[in-house]
Amino acid sequence: MLRISEHPILTFKHGQQVAFRYDGQELVGYEGETIAAALHAAGVKVLRKSTVLHRPRGFFCAIGTCSSCLMKVNGEPNVRVCVEKLKAGMVIETQQGKGDLREDV
Repeated sequence: MLRISEHPILTFKHGQQVAFRYDGQELVGYEGETIAAALHAAGVKVLRKSTVLHRPRGFFCAIGTCSSCLMKVNGEPNVRVCVEKLKAGMVIETQQGKGDLREDV
């Protein structure tokens, strides 16, 4: 587990532990933390690949400004998982390409 649990200055209050699915695998995180934080704690380092050169992109800005963390959440593409809060039962998928809303593209 790659979660920071102790810090000399900060305190970490976690919500209830919840299960969610990531690319077909069941993982656990804490309700209310960001999806990206839950994935990072579970060892997921690559959140997507760049659209042109297909280079791996990870947890970068953590404030919803860049596009490094765009993923499909509960069927909705282009969700910035660095600011989206985790809830029980969510289905998160690695997004391929630009995340068009049309399934036939």
